[in-house]
Amino acid sequence: MFDLHQVHRRYGATVGLDGIDLRIAPGETTALIGPSGAGKSTLLRLLIGLEWPDAGEVRFEGERLRRDALLAHRRRIGYVIQEGGLFPHLDAIGNVGLLPRTLGWSSARIEARAAELAALCRLPADALRRYPAELSGGQRQRVGLIRALMLDPDVLLLDEPLGALDPIVRFDLQAEMRALFERLGKTVVLVTHDVAEAAWFADTIVLLRDGRIVQQGAPRTLLDAPAEPFVRAFMTAQRSVEDAA
Repeated sequence: MFDLHQVHRRYGATVGLDGIDLRIAPGETTALIGPSGAGKSTLLRLLIGLEWPDAGEVRFEGERLRRDALLAHRRRIGYVIQEGGLFPHLDAIGNVGLLPRTLGWSSARIEARAAELAALCRLPADALRRYPAELSGGQRQRVGLIRALMLDPDVLLLDEPLGALDPIVRFDLQAEMRALFERLGKTVVLVTHDVAEAAWFADTIVLLRDGRIVQQGAPRTLLDAPAEPFVRAFMTAQRSVEDAA
């Protein structure tokens, strides 16, 4: 689906990505993890063309990403950030209908698609008429997911989508989203700081540090066969309630 070859990205003297080689397989969920500043969100933005590599190339289905073809490329990708990134002056149906409306969809078609996805994402139907400030955090995240799915994209990119939610809502949404990903069979790339969340969602985990890939593979592989001590330390660093009790 995606192939990155020797991708470099700098911000002045700061290294964002340093020679990344990565293949993201179609139909699978890939989680990008690592410390703050490791390059996770930068990599995600490169996949959708919100940023551009200083060197190297990003390919989508074998074709090199081109600036003159970005609009068509982005229509095949759903992008979700924390709290959905909703416009506060629009109600939920207004938010999810923005892109379809620019493509000439009728109001009836937008309403029907939004209602279908609201049921799929377990959002109450009346929530589509509410403004973001009138929605709970979990509901805003569901609206963001609905917006990303409106055009039935091939790929979903999610940047810390559950990071701002309380533990109970996050737990429920994790279960719902994993079931949704399995049902839809889409390619999913997820950025998270939560190692357990990454293992819950992902077929493949990619652990980054200082703009480089330290190790990638199945979650169990990183735990059982770490490439270096940092991998084991990162994968086991989070405390549980049992540790604190």
